[in-house]
Parts: sequence; C-alpha cells; structure tokens
Amino acid sequence: MQINSKLPNIGTTIFTVMGGLAKEYNAINLSQGFPDFECDVKLKELSNKYINSGFNQYAPMQGVIQLREKISELIQNCNGATYNPDTEITITAGATQAIFTCISAFVNKDDEVIVFEPAYDCYIPAIQTMGGIVKPIELKSPGFSIDWELVKNTITDKTKLIIINTPHNPSGTTLSQEDLLELQKIVLGTNIIVLSDEVYEHMVFDGKQHQSVARFKSLAQQSVIISSFGKTIHATGWKIGYVAAPKELMLEFRKVHQFLVFCVNHPLQLAIAEYLADQSVYKDLHAFYQTKRDYFKNLISGSRFIIEPCDGTYFQLVNYRNISSENDTEFAIRLIKEKGLASIPLSVFYSEPKQQSLLRFCFAKKEETLQKAAEIICSL
Repeated sequence: MQINSKLPNIGTTIFTVMGGLAKEYNAINLSQGFPDFECDVKLKELSNKYINSGFNQYAPMQGVIQLREKISELIQNCNGATYNPDTEITITAGATQAIFTCISAFVNKDDEVIVFEPAYDCYIPAIQTMGGIVKPIELKSPGFSIDWELVKNTITDKTKLIIINTPHNPSGTTLSQEDLLELQKIVLGTNIIVLSDEVYEHMVFDGKQHQSVARFKSLAQQSVIISSFGKTIHATGWKIGYVAAPKELMLEFRKVHQFLVFCVNHPLQLAIAEYLADQSVYKDLHAFYQTKRDYFKNLISGSRFIIEPCDGTYFQLVNYRNISSENDTEFAIRLIKEKGLASIPLSVFYSEPKQQSLLRFCFAKKEETLQKAAEIICSL
C-alpha cells in the first residue's frame, strides 16, 4: 500500500530514543522531563478515594466543574485574572493534547504560524498535520531572547498563530513583562491568536514572577493559555492539563476537543481538584525546584561544562565546548553508552539542526540521582 504521509520527515522523538538508550545501557536518565521521586501520598489517597467512590465513568467533556473552579481560582491567585470556569476553562489529556487541539481548531491550510526556536518538539508536527506553514524565528544568543522587530517583519496577512513558551523548554529562560507588552502591541487590532504554553508556570526562580498572558488584558483576549498538572503535582504519567481562553476561542477549541478525546480521567480530575485546596501545592513549587537547581549547579560547578543561566523550568543547559568538538547528538549518545548518563541534545529543538555544543539535563530528580550524575559530569 502506498501512503502519502502528512509527516514524511518525522521519525521517533528524541525523548523516546534517548529514553530507550538510557534503559538499554542502564544509564542515569536526566534526559526526559519527569521526576524520579513519588508524588504526594495524599494525592494517591485522594485518587483511590474517588476510584472507590464510583467515579469511573465518563466525565463531562469540558472537565469536572470542581477542577475547573480550582483552576479559575489558581489563575486569579497567581495572575489577577478572571476566567469563567463554565465557558473559559477546559480540562485536557495533558498539555500536548491541548496544543494539538488548539492548532487543529485554528490553523487551516496555508495559514502561517510563528514558532520560536529552539522549540518543544510537538509544535511543528501539529502545524504541518493541519497544512499550516511554519515560520521559525530563532531566539537570539546569548540568552535565547526574542527579536520583536524580526517578529513584526515576519508577520503577514496569512499569520494565524504565534506560539510562545514561558518558562521556556529547553532553554530555561523566561519572558519579561516588557516582552509580553511588546507582543500585546504587535497583535492588537489583528486576528492573530497567541498560543501561550505555560506548563512550567510555577517554576520561576530568583524572585522573578511568571509573566502569563493572563496578566495582560488585551493580549489575553487573543490568547489560549495551556498548562499541565503533571509538572505541578509530580505526576507526569497522569496526563491531565488545562486550557484557559476567552469564551469565543474556547468554543472553537471545544469543537475539536470533544472529538479528539471527549473527556479526561474522571477520578483523577476530582483528586486533583481536592488536592488544590491547599494552595501551597503550586505557590511553593518554585522554591522546591530552585533548591534542586542550585543543588545540581553546585555539584557540577567544578566540571569542565559551562553552566548556562536557568530562570525557570526544571531543565539545566550546559555547554561542553571545553570537552569535545563532536556534534551534540553524537556527544549525547556517547555519554550514554560510555559514561551511563542520558541528556537531550539542543539541536533537535530546531527545524534546521543548529550546533551550539549544548545539552539539556533535567534536575527534577532525587538528590541521590543528581549526585551520581554529577560524579559522571565532573569526571569528563
């Protein structure tokens, strides 16, 4: 059978490849972004409570109202913005599904979508699947900042969507208030929609404040916010996220969502809703991960790697130019096979691989894991 592939140049994701190699070589896995420690026992107890209480059938398409109300409260507490839980918040099967649904809902054939690179790997395939045209803009070095003049010059009458990600995976940088104000000015008076990927919203360090599009009234009216509980509650395998957007945008989002997944795990939604009654779950998360970031940085500070700034997320970029001249994928694979340590090469986050001698390590790990990883890093 001859198949005309929608994604002829897409293979297995780097996360699956590196994760598979890590398992094959019994390597310490700092590649994929998941914790190696357990989620709160209280959260497990709550999930069992709702499973055993009979909440095992379909949930409402838009998500259980208890969780949507807690999300509305969270956004109000963190960003001072009001989203109606009935019409402006939807529960999704994680952020990746939410991103795909958003792109499916708004991008038509030959629509242009601006993507800032390095970019999380699910954006571009989703755009291409819908027949959209990717307009990549490379973040400026050093610092992975956005050139807003270049953004203005890239926009055409075909521009449908601009995707931003803050805190940013893979660089660990964050957008500033000035950045969001500039974006607000650029899209004002246009039909451009902003997809704001904010899955690491509660992991911003050193006294900085997460700049959600929800904080900017005009910008919020043209934006779809996407976030994920997997990062917040240390349970990435639960795959539960959420979307917040103005009513007219959410209406279009739900038209696609209802046929893509229809609904999301019922008892786990209820468990998370009750768990979020304790606001410290998300309000204290930045301190928890800043401690891990600092611990990891201190452990590897004596190595030959150059440690890049990390303002948010649970990822640390390191530059290995003092160690090897190999390209980053070759070096990362050798690091697994010969040293037993898994990372992610940065070049895979570009549509045209860019060599900068940078690797991404995930520090959402137990101290014991970080210690063992640091021993390998310092031996190079």
